[in-house]
This record gives sequence, structure tokens and C-alpha cells, in this order.
Amino acid sequence: MKIGRITGNAYRRSIVQQIRTKRNEVISGAGLGADCAVFSFKNADFSGENGCTDLISCMQTGEEAVDRLLQKCMNIFACHGVKAVAAALQILLPADAQEQALKDILAAAEQFAGLHDIQIAQVQGRVTQAVTEALVTVVLYGTGTSAESKSYHTVKAMEPGQDIVLSKWIGLEGTALLAGRERETLLERYPAWFIEEAAGFDRYLSIEPEAAVALKSGVCAMYHLAEGGILAALWELAEGAGVGLTIDIKKIPVRQETVEVCNQLNVNPYELLSGGCLLMTTRNGTGLAADLEAAGIPAAVIGRTTDSNDRLILNDGEERYLDRPAQDGIYTDIAIES
Repeated sequence: MKIGRITGNAYRRSIVQQIRTKRNEVISGAGLGADCAVFSFKNADFSGENGCTDLISCMQTGEEAVDRLLQKCMNIFACHGVKAVAAALQILLPADAQEQALKDILAAAEQFAGLHDIQIAQVQGRVTQAVTEALVTVVLYGTGTSAESKSYHTVKAMEPGQDIVLSKWIGLEGTALLAGRERETLLERYPAWFIEEAAGFDRYLSIEPEAAVALKSGVCAMYHLAEGGILAALWELAEGAGVGLTIDIKKIPVRQETVEVCNQLNVNPYELLSGGCLLMTTRNGTGLAADLEAAGIPAAVIGRTTDSNDRLILNDGEERYLDRPAQDGIYTDIAIES
């Protein structure tokens, strides 16, 4: 493809013709000559308290698959009780890219959008020498009830004396990526079925089901785990809320596949990309965990917020302080144990 803006014919073939999901809130969406999206909520399908809604956006950028970027935005929205409405995409392609690459990106985006009733409202594409792989930026737009007292379940809702609950298992997203990327290395020690199971952990990446249960079960704050894993998430929550923590590391749930993959590749599972895992605070952790389990979602109470500045990690009676977030294990050079 030629350097510069995507040509009109390529835009029409590979972008416009693939966008099929439509919503009433988007009155002007992606198209030739349409450099912005226009929204109207007068006839929106979503209605908030007293008819009042907030327009909320979330952005993710990366070289990973566009549906994974969209899922990350959806997870962040789910943490705050926000309903996704529309998405805007910016796609940068390397000079040697073929138009099929653009078409594949839009096909994956529209498939995800269709499943979640999201309209792709804006798409910009450009070929540039500044990138060597496709780089996609996703901006997701959604609506939420305008109610200051709810704080959208952010860190503002965290207080000392709350239980900390974790859904599913840590390291799911990182395990799936590592199992796919380091398949040949892992096959030297583990059978193929084991690696396939680990690579399939991306089926757990949505946290929408547990967020929906938590919203009905008196949750205070919710936080979607991402880069840096559980340790980074705990640090960021405590820092943002200005509270202390006491965490029992033995109570943090982790799949055996994650343990084995991380041991083989010399990666710390507690500092590994953990998309698909939801961190929650509540005044009744046992009750919330029971509600999640009743809905078929594994959950565990892993600790408690405190009124001190200490962020403590307990491990078989030993105490250590929680460190500042380290680089995610997904980015480290793999050092195979002999």
C-alpha cells in the first residue's frame, strides 16, 4: 500500500462495507468524507436516572489484535457500570502492508462490535514508515448514569475496613500469550494438550459477568487487572485510594497451567498480564464471593483494606511490603531454566 492516507477505494472496500452494526445514538458515523462521529442521546436505548446520562470514553493502543483491545475497553467499562455504544479506530499500517491486513482488522472489529451491539462510528487509516507492524488505537464510547454518590465504583469508593475479592485466576491473559508465543519451548517439557489448554485462557478475558453480579451484591470499587498483574493492581488501588492493604498471597487464585508456564519461562505469575481477572472491594467479601460462586464464577477473599499506609503481603506467616509495580513479565526476555 502507498504511504499516506488510505485511498478512498480501499476505505470503501475494507472499512465501510464491513460496518453493519448500527445504533440510534450514532447519527453520523464512519464513511468517506466523514472525519468525525456525531452522537445524539435524545432517542438513546439507554436511559439513566431522571433521564440523565454521562458520555464516557476509554482508549487502548497496541499491536495486539483489535478485538483484544476492544475487550479491554469493555472490561474497564464493566467495572464502572457503563454501557458501550460506539467505537472509533485509528489504524497505522507499515509501508509493506497489503490491503488484506486492513480488511482483517475491520472484520475482527466488526465481529466483536456485532456481538456487543457497538457501532464502529469512526475509522481512520494511514500507511506510514513510522511503524513496522499494524498499530491500532481503539476509543470506546459509552453511557452511564450520572450519580455522583456512586462514583462509578472507582477508587473513590474504597475505604479502610473493606474486604478485597478476586474473580477467576491471575495471569490468564499472560499465560495465553506466552503459551502461544513460546509453544515450541514449552513442548520440550509439557504435552501438546497442556499447552493448548493454557493458550485457550483467552476465553476467560471478559469480566462483564462478574461485574454484573458484583453490582447487585453491594460492591464498592472494581478494578480490571491488566499489565503488571495482581501486584501492580493492588499497588495502584491502594495508592489511588490512599489506604493500606493486608493481602494473603496464598489466597490469590492461580491456575496450575499458569504456574507451570511461568516456572518454565522464568516469569513471576504475580507480575504477569492478568486480563480477565476482576479485583473488587466490599463490606461483605464472603457474601460477594458466595454470589459469584453461585453464578459459576470462581472467587476468593484475598485480603482487606486498612487505615494505615502499610501495604503488606503475608506468606505463611512472613510479612513483606508490597513493592512498586515492576515491568510486566510478558515483556521480559525468556530465560529458560536448565
